[in-house]
Parts: sequence; structure tokens; C-alpha cells
Amino acid sequence: MSDALTAWWAQQLLLCDGVPTAHPLALDSVQAEKRLKALGISHRGELVETFLHGLGATSAPAYHLLGALEYSALAGAAGWLTQAQACTWAHHVMRRIGGEYHDLRSWLRDLRLAFGERASRRAHERFLDACQTLTQREKEADTVSWEAFEQALVKAPAPNALWPQAPGTRPWRLGALFHPVMCYPATPGDWPEARQWLSRVWQVDDRDQLLGVVLWLSAQGDRQRWDIEARELLEMDQAQRLEWQRGADDDSAYAPVLVQFVSQNEPFDWAGWDWLRIVELAWAGACSGLLSQAEADDIAAHSADLIGQRYGDWPALLAAYRRGQSLFEGIDRRDMTPGAHATLLLKAACSPWDIAPNALLDSATQSASRTRIKGFRASGHHWLLALASVREPDALLRQVDPGAFMGEKRRADAALYLQDALSLHADEGAGALERYWLPAQAHHLNQLAADAVHGVMPPAQTLFGRPSVDDARQLQSLKGVSRHAATIHMAEKFAFYLYMAFDSHLFESKALTEYADALKSCLCRFYPSPKHLLEAWFAWEGCLPEPEHDSLIGEIAWHLDDPGSLFYWLDWHPGSWREPGERPSLTHFTAMALVGPLNSAVWSEPQIESEREKASIREWVDTHYHLSSAADMQDFLGFMLESGDRQEYQINYAPYTLNPERLESEIAILESGECVEEERHHLLRLRRVRDNEDGCNDVDMAAWDIAQLMDLAIAGRQLGWLDQNAFNRTLDRAYQLADTHYAGWQEYAAGMYAGFSFFMGETPEREEFLAGFRQAMVAWLSGAPILAGPWTSLDFPGTRPRHFAPLHIDTLPGDQRILH
Repeated sequence: MSDALTAWWAQQLLLCDGVPTAHPLALDSVQAEKRLKALGISHRGELVETFLHGLGATSAPAYHLLGALEYSALAGAAGWLTQAQACTWAHHVMRRIGGEYHDLRSWLRDLRLAFGERASRRAHERFLDACQTLTQREKEADTVSWEAFEQALVKAPAPNALWPQAPGTRPWRLGALFHPVMCYPATPGDWPEARQWLSRVWQVDDRDQLLGVVLWLSAQGDRQRWDIEARELLEMDQAQRLEWQRGADDDSAYAPVLVQFVSQNEPFDWAGWDWLRIVELAWAGACSGLLSQAEADDIAAHSADLIGQRYGDWPALLAAYRRGQSLFEGIDRRDMTPGAHATLLLKAACSPWDIAPNALLDSATQSASRTRIKGFRASGHHWLLALASVREPDALLRQVDPGAFMGEKRRADAALYLQDALSLHADEGAGALERYWLPAQAHHLNQLAADAVHGVMPPAQTLFGRPSVDDARQLQSLKGVSRHAATIHMAEKFAFYLYMAFDSHLFESKALTEYADALKSCLCRFYPSPKHLLEAWFAWEGCLPEPEHDSLIGEIAWHLDDPGSLFYWLDWHPGSWREPGERPSLTHFTAMALVGPLNSAVWSEPQIESEREKASIREWVDTHYHLSSAADMQDFLGFMLESGDRQEYQINYAPYTLNPERLESEIAILESGECVEEERHHLLRLRRVRDNEDGCNDVDMAAWDIAQLMDLAIAGRQLGWLDQNAFNRTLDRAYQLADTHYAGWQEYAAGMYAGFSFFMGETPEREEFLAGFRQAMVAWLSGAPILAGPWTSLDFPGTRPRHFAPLHIDTLPGDQRILH
């Protein structure tokens, strides 16, 4: 700054009741600080805001500009600013004074008017004396004249920028609504009460708590609940909205404002409320020492990153912030007059908001910020948080330490959930979770969708009837999801179970972490980006709603649309390929599907069960088949493969079909006397042969043996009575046996049903059992409901491939005849 400008600055301080000095920064530092505090400015943060309001004032500008000159001098003398900074500030003020006033007279006139309205009588008198002194000096050429002042302004180079200009500092302009940042880096003097503010307003007392709040605001904040509920309200009429408002809980003070917004077609945009507060928190962290300056910079840049993806100008951002503030406070603030501070930021030439919000980031700053933010969320456990948060939004409160112990109540609740919902207990070990990884189910869904898009649908008419209209309609809906891999449909459930397993503290943490990392690897392989994953989840959720649970469509849609969603900030690198569980080969999956409706659909390799489950399985095996050991099991499986119930029919009942008279005579003999239990069963079967009940004389009932064989083999594997090799050999032999006896699933189903009917013992529930079995057969043969069983997605053993290849790699391996 030139000597003339410095001298002019110093002489103007006479008007501020100051001590005459040759240099404005030569004031005593103690006295300067004392004067600042007398003016109500207790630290540099307040100084910056006061200076900004002085420089940008539109009413009584002379008064405020003179004050800004004084603040510059006092701050430089007190050491709150460097001398260079103080001169820069003063230079900006002088340029505005020179632009608005053309002589000393007009300058002093405006000052006298302002002081007359604001100052005490004594202070006003002193001010008038100072004005008189300056006027007299100008007449006597004993000072820097106004003309000399103007000439010095013209000759002086442009002052340095008011606001930090380095690319990494520009995101701090977002925080100007709360704390304008002119001085960088942050020091405790910029906000001495930052820690107290964090504790009082946010209940934040340490670094982890601060990061937790920042990451929550970034990924979810208040906006998620408002967004989802606003869209639900949009589907209601006014009466339903008012009923919803009346039923809102105590934590929903925003309900009447939200209803008003929806009814008045207010934009559903309040994300600025969350994202602007991130910058304020980051600055508080930097000033308080809870964050390093680099960390705070990256967090502020993250806010700029999010804001830049949604807002192109400051009025739109500020309007979104005000909507959020209205909802948070339960008071509609849309029509309230903007405060002087907001008006200054939007309109003043000196405003830090002279760069559009979507232009604050350069690529290097953005890249560094994204690296740090993703670094905060780099673990496989964060993937669990993201997936689980769709069902349990509070999961996103745990981003700093996802595995932190949440208290005994949470632990007990998680353990109870695993026990009640999954029958999963601590003594089973973490390995039991593999049974909930269902790759064959994903293959089934993908195959049905691929076929549907090519117009190849399972038969609606089966030997046992037709599916319901709703179930058939669900099958048709698969045409629209063929390009989306279905792994997410089962993976998100697995993730939720794993999330609860972590919280239960029942299992070894290392094993659970390995599952989480494997889940991440798998999903990164099948979905190249978060958007692809969420779109797939949205599509499959629409096709496969769960009536017992609320639809997740709204939550998934929110994550798709919100740039802060945790899904977009995960570490999206698959690493080495692995999955949480084994994928059966396509041939072995087909063999396991031969169990049909005799058991529930088998979607994964069976695992050896816990002792608790083994006891239940052993009881079933013993009760129904009188098997009590692995040797018994091996022998009986061999018998089923070679002979089974089908041999009994061929030896004891098929001959009667050639001699009806002998059949009637045998029935008459048995009916004429008392029958023991074994004879009673024989009589019932003879009658079924006589009546050809359910086609028992016309169809090959080997399917009944094959289904039982698979049911027992799966039980044997779960008991550990069959090792993997023995189980695989059984699968291969069952596959060949089905190939030998049948040409397709319809014929196989007819044989299974005939065998089920023929060999059923005497029971009053017979018709009920048969009706249920027929209904299950309809579902398995028609693929409706979709997850009833996998027959419709599998080629029957030995038949020519007829299915279309899905558009992605989420299929089962092992069939060389089909390209996936």
C-alpha cells in the first residue's frame, strides 16, 4: 500500500475517537485489543463477520465503512491479522469509499448523519471536533487531500483478494452463512468457543463423535426421513395427510410443515440443510483442534462436492437450507424476510459467494477429498452398514466405528433376532451363516428373467392346475429386470444377517469380517458401480415384494437419487474374487432340485449343522426311515438308488394290473377280516391300484424314490454322515437316474405325485396333504410364485438346453453345454 493511502487511512482513524498516529498499525497492541473488545468483538471470527458487514453495508455505508477501516487497523495492531492482511482489508474499504464519495465534504456529511443517530451526545461532540480538524487540515494542505487519496487509489495495484484463493480453500465459502473464512488456516482465535458449541448444540465432545456427525449428515442427515415421507404423502389425499399428521410421533415436530409443503407443491429439496452444516462442523473441528486443517479441508470439499451435484446457484442452495430449517424447527420460514447476513452474501460485491456453488471445486481438491471420505468408509463392514441401512436407517449413525459395542440391550436384541428369525445360535459358529448365502437362488431368478425377456415363459397350465392370477402376473414382471443381476436380492438379506451377527457378539469377529470382505468382493464383481447395484435392487424389489415386510422401494429410490448416500462413497474395488459361500455347479443344483416339493427349495450347498439342528434331523431320519447311523444312511441311499419303493410296487402291486379278478379277490379277503397295521396299508394300496388312483399304474414312480433320495442325502450331509465327495456322488447318481426314467419336469412331477399318493400311509389328513402337494406342484412347474422352486429355470437332466443365457455373469458354473 502506498504511503499516501497509509497516511489517509491513519488520519481517518481520528474520526473513530482514536489516538493520533502516523501509521494505522502503530497502535499499542494491548490498547488495540482492548478497543476491539469494547466494540463487542472478542475474537478473530467475530472480527471477520463484523468487517464483512461493514464493507458490504448498503444502509449508512459511510458509518460502516469507517468502522471497517478501524477494525482493519485494530486487528493488525493487536496481532489478530498480519500487517499485510490488515492493509489488504483497509485497501478494499478505501476502494469502496473512493467509489462512492467524491470529496471529503460528502464523506463527512454522511458520517455526521449516521453518528447523530447512533452516538451519545458526548461522543457525537468529539466526532464533530474530529471532522472539523480534518476539514481544517485539508484547507491548510496539512494532510493527504481527497484528490491525492483518489490519485493514490488509481495508481495502486489491485489489492489482494479478501477471500482465500487457493483451490483447496474455496469450499470454505460455503460456510459463510455461519462463519465467513477470510483468514486461513484456522486457529483457536477464529472460534474460541468451538468446543463448547459442539458440545451444546451437537453433543459432540471428541474427534470420533464429530466425524460421526459429519458422516451421518453426508450420507443421511435429516433429509432422508423427510424425503421418503414427503413422497408417501404425495400419494395421499388431503384427509389422509391430516390423519398422518395427527398420528405423527413426538419426534416429528416437522409433520405439519411437511404436510404444508406437500400440499403447496413445494420442491422436495432440503439437502442444503444437511450439507451446509457439514462445513460449519468442519470449521469448528479445525478451530478446536479436533480435526487437522487437512482433514477439515477435505470435509468442507466433500460438502462442496455434494452441493455442486445438486445446486447451480446460491439462492437455490439457500432456499433448500431454509426448507430444512423450517422442518427441523417445525416453523415455516419460507416467507420470512431474509436476514441482513444472507442478503449481504447474495448481493454484496464483496461476498464470498461470488463463485457459483458448483464451481468451488477443482479436480485435485475433489480427488483428495473423495479419497479421504472413502478412506473413512473403506472397510467391508461399511458395506454391511450401507446394505443394512435400507432396512434399518440408524445403521448410518455408526460410520466411524461400525463394529463398536452398542450396549447390552442392542447385543441381546440382535442375538434374539438371529435366534427367532434364523434359528441361529452361538454354538453353531460363524460358519453357519453360509447357509444364508444363496447363489443358486440368484441363478434361478436371472435365468427366469433372461427367458422372460425372450418370451419363453414356463407353462401356465400344469398337470395339477394353474397358478393364481397374481402369481402369474409376478412372473410376467421379470421381463423388465433381465439386465440386472439378481445377487443383490439375496445378498442384502445376507448382509443384514451378518450385520446382526456382528452386533450379537456371539461369533468370532475375524470370521465375520472375512464374510463382509467376501460380500464386498462379490458385489463389486457383479455390479460395476453403486448405481448399477441400486438399480438392480430397485428392480428386483419391485418384482419380489415380501408381503410380511414393508416395501423397500422408497428407501432404495432415495439412495439412488441422493449423491451423499453411503453406497456412492464405499471402496468399490473387488480385490481377489471370493464369495461368502460356495456356488454349487449347475448339474448339482439340478440334482438337488429333484427333491421338489417334498422339501423347501435348496438354494445352496448344504452345510453340516449344529448339534441342536442335528438332533432334530436325526429324529426325523429315525422316525421316518429308521436310520440311526452314517452306515445305515449309506446303505439306505444305495437301496433307494437301486430299488426303493418303486421295486415294491413292481413286485407286490404291478402284477395285479394284469389280473383284475385276483385284485378284487385279494381286496375282498382283506376287507372281510380284521387287519393288522401292515395288512391295512396293503389293503389301501390294493384299492389304489384297483382305482388307478392318481395314475399310479400308468406312470413311472421312480421320481418318488429320487425325491426321497435327495431329501435324505441333504439330511445326511447336514448330519455329517456324508462327506462332500459322497454327497456329490449321490447327486451325480440321482441326476443319471432321473435322466434314465423321465423326459422332463412334467413327467417327473407326475411320477413324484403318484408315488407320494400311493405310498402315503393311512391318515385323516390325506386329502389335505394331497391338495397341498398339488398346489406346490403347480408352483414348481409354473414358476409362480417365483421362489417356490427352481424347476422352471433348470433343464431337466439329460435334456437339450432350452434356456437363454443371462446378460451378466451371475450364474452357476459347471455346465459346459451352456455359455453364461
